[in-house]
Amino acid sequence: MASPKLLPLLLLATSLLCSTPLVAADYAPMTLTVVNNCPFPVWPGIQANSGHEVLEGGGFFLPALSHKSFPAPTHPWSGRIWARTGCTASGAQLHCATGDCGGRLQCGGLGGAAPATLAQVNLHHSGSDQTSYGVSVVDGFNVGLSVTPHEGHGNCPVLACRKNLTETCPGELQLRSPAGSVLACKSGCEAFRTDELCCRNMYNSPRTCRASKYSEFFKRECPQAFTYAHDSPSLTHECSAPRELKVIFCH
Repeated sequence: MASPKLLPLLLLATSLLCSTPLVAADYAPMTLTVVNNCPFPVWPGIQANSGHEVLEGGGFFLPALSHKSFPAPTHPWSGRIWARTGCTASGAQLHCATGDCGGRLQCGGLGGAAPATLAQVNLHHSGSDQTSYGVSVVDGFNVGLSVTPHEGHGNCPVLACRKNLTETCPGELQLRSPAGSVLACKSGCEAFRTDELCCRNMYNSPRTCRASKYSEFFKRECPQAFTYAHDSPSLTHECSAPRELKVIFCH
């Protein structure tokens, strides 16, 4: 039995332990893998959503038919991953024909210039460690991509926009190189900058932001993808605790 002199100290220690908030445990480890299945090099970019840390400096070089794996955060994280193409280095600068992030190799939190196909991911949310993911061509298209979870629980489909839309892109949406080849396919918003096509100002709500003939082109080619700001793809998923999430370009 504790001595009378020690009792106040034990009571104080017990009080502090009971009043200290519990810190949430980290989630199970997960690997993020970016795969370049293209026959040309790409420079993947990664942008975290506000309040989340930058992963892998925000960008790196990935030769053709190669991949890079790295640990995902073990706490909630969300952001986007895209491919930069046609990049050339000039000193410390890296200038890309599509997806450029301010002329940097490591984007450091910056987003990529449209048009670019996006993989959107949201890791470790809700009490059951859900991972949400999707493909977006809201900002246009530069390369096909898929998002593939491995060893998850629940409904964990592969989501993708696999077709090369540079081959079928309407003329008014085409982004061309100086030599005339089609590099990417712009969104209607990027091509024409109107409030209606960009779903802004009076059109910035699910009621007033509607599909256009341009977003419908993307939807026909890539039905699983988000094609305009308030789009709601029909394929839903509830994927819990996958061991790995792969973003695969040209797949």
